Amino acid sequence: MKIALIGYGGMGHTIETTAIARGHEVILRVDKSSGPEWKSALGKADVAIEFTQPEAAVDNIFTCFEQNVPVVTGTTGWYDRLHEVSDRCRDLDQSLFHATNFSIGVNLFFQLNRHLARLMATHEDYAAMMEEIHHTRKKDAPSGTAITLAEGIIAEHPAYDSWRRAEESPEAGDLPINSIRIDDVPGTHSIVYRSVIDEINITHTAFSREGVALGAVRAAEFLYQKKGIYSMSDLLNFSTPHGL
Repeated sequence: MKIALIGYGGMGHTIETTAIARGHEVILRVDKSSGPEWKSALGKADVAIEFTQPEAAVDNIFTCFEQNVPVVTGTTGWYDRLHEVSDRCRDLDQSLFHATNFSIGVNLFFQLNRHLARLMATHEDYAAMMEEIHHTRKKDAPSGTAITLAEGIIAEHPAYDSWRRAEESPEAGDLPINSIRIDDVPGTHSIVYRSVIDEINITHTAFSREGVALGAVRAAEFLYQKKGIYSMSDLLNFSTPHGL
């Protein structure tokens, strides 16, 4: 495949290395210094992989739609506009693959998180909380991965109907999320259920960007020559509980 990389920071470089190792060609690299001509050059790509910033993601996705290029996006922080983007994708008969995290391990962790939430749902003595740690360059907090985990708990556990950042004084029904930013941490997410006598916790720790890069390239391979809207559940053939 001929791949366009929209976003050419650390993640973009890692995706490029992975894509080339899997036999693909990177024909376009877009970063902050790129002029508007990249939008017309985009049409030569078979698929675009977009990892930028929340404020730029939707416009980048729409540009891919306009150029008739399938797009894989790993940017988070824009999901309040997901319905708008999905509607535009369907209206224009385009292709979108979106995920808050492309790591295979994280997506297994999503499934484990929901299963644990179902188990804990009848044990009222345990209160849930979440902690996520990322590098200081990450702008959105909580992370998209943390929000996906929180949504999984809310779907399965009747005690929680929303999430709230820990510093915002969560109330009854809120799942607290503590976001920490430390230099050069790829990403750690922990779910804790605590009672007065003990605690249960599960944690996913990323050691590098390679797992996300591989998942993004696999998503691009999956999306190639398809129409519609897809996620990691489609790629990994996970069934999604309760139609979510």
